[in-house]
Amino acid sequence: EPQKNVDVIYIYPTVYGTTLETEDDIADIADTSMRVMALYSAANQASVFEESCNIYAPYYRQFTVESLLDIIDNSPESLYYIAAQDLYNMLDYYFENLNEERPFILAGHSQGSVWVTVILEDYMKEHPEYLDNMVAAYAIGYSVTEEYLERNPHLKFAKGDRDTGVIISYNTEGPGNKEAYNCVVKEGAVSINPINWKLDDTYAAKEENLGTLNEKGELVKHYADARLDVDRGVVVCSSVKNSQEMQAALSKYFGPESFHLQDYNLYYASLQQNVADRIETFMEK
Repeated sequence: EPQKNVDVIYIYPTVYGTTLETEDDIADIADTSMRVMALYSAANQASVFEESCNIYAPYYRQFTVESLLDIIDNSPESLYYIAAQDLYNMLDYYFENLNEERPFILAGHSQGSVWVTVILEDYMKEHPEYLDNMVAAYAIGYSVTEEYLERNPHLKFAKGDRDTGVIISYNTEGPGNKEAYNCVVKEGAVSINPINWKLDDTYAAKEENLGTLNEKGELVKHYADARLDVDRGVVVCSSVKNSQEMQAALSKYFGPESFHLQDYNLYYASLQQNVADRIETFMEK
């Protein structure tokens, strides 16, 4: 039974990887390692929403990183067809049977946010009555671009910390990624600062961050700062250094100084507060 007045639909990041050449590019819905890692991602990320929302976190058949990048670069139009297989069916079922007209939030990370942008562009255009009831969409760890927003006049990007019906998006990098290839950072990307909720390059010191979720699952203060690089369209965090292991694992796709896996964790408590603030504003309407 739903305990809260608002739902979140959380779409997890890429947790399916091919270790053998013979494995499929698309996960089986029952793939055990995908399911285990999806639960781990939800514990790290969807937990941002649990104080304010009932969490719906469906399993879906996802792609490996390589195959998804190939589709985005070479046949982006097929994303809509693919989303219709699992995610649109899930949304139809959710809205018809579970939602009961409660306001809702869409949230994702990385591959999950690719699908959030597809849902917003395509499914929500067909269902404006659902979109009217959306508090916000957190499409974190993937680019929402100026071109995407121009192409979709029914969507708007957040302008501050309390506007509703808007998209919140950013990618977190260190200063060392300035000129680097990062597969989730696209030309014309738009980001919002997850500490001060500004769209300009006003610096937010780590003291202003409400709390980072560390690897032990503890909230720590005064750890991660944030400043937008407006030209690149990313959040630059200069107060944190990644472990060499983490960086080595990320560098092929995300550049020499990426915080892709920590997009939620670095700004965890600030996101938590932001979810509560946007819900409060939505309810006042």
